[in-house]
Amino acid sequence: MNAWLESIPMSLRHLSVLLVEDSRVLAERLRETLLSVPGVQLAGTVDSEADAVAALQHYPVDVLLLDLHLRQGTGFGVMRAISSDQAKKIVVIVLTNYDLAEYRRAAAALGARYFLDKLRDFDRLPLLLQQIGADAGTLVDGEADGDPDKPQLN
Repeated sequence: MNAWLESIPMSLRHLSVLLVEDSRVLAERLRETLLSVPGVQLAGTVDSEADAVAALQHYPVDVLLLDLHLRQGTGFGVMRAISSDQAKKIVVIVLTNYDLAEYRRAAAALGARYFLDKLRDFDRLPLLLQQIGADAGTLVDGEADGDPDKPQLN
């Protein structure tokens, strides 16, 4: 996404998600889940802190779906690298196997809005993305006239 796309109202574009996950198997499962949600567009999938930070610098997204333990680096490092300007625009969802109180506190302090356990909360993800899209004015209720690219009014 670039500057001209950012200027388009959310109601006329999809909810763009960057997936940061080091497990290839889980990344594929998440990819399938994300793409099954009407109105969600997968901006990319990366597996390291450096790649996530670089992606966020080049392709602004609406949602950052973030694992904490990465191939190299951590999700905490990714959150620390998000600028204050980006933080106003990005909804950070932490999705981790490490559902620890100290991790929850640290993630919240770094701007994460949601903290989900991979095993317990995985199935909540589609509904959560639909809610984020609805709150942002993104159209995720389905297709218009059979055209999945045509925006719908809620």
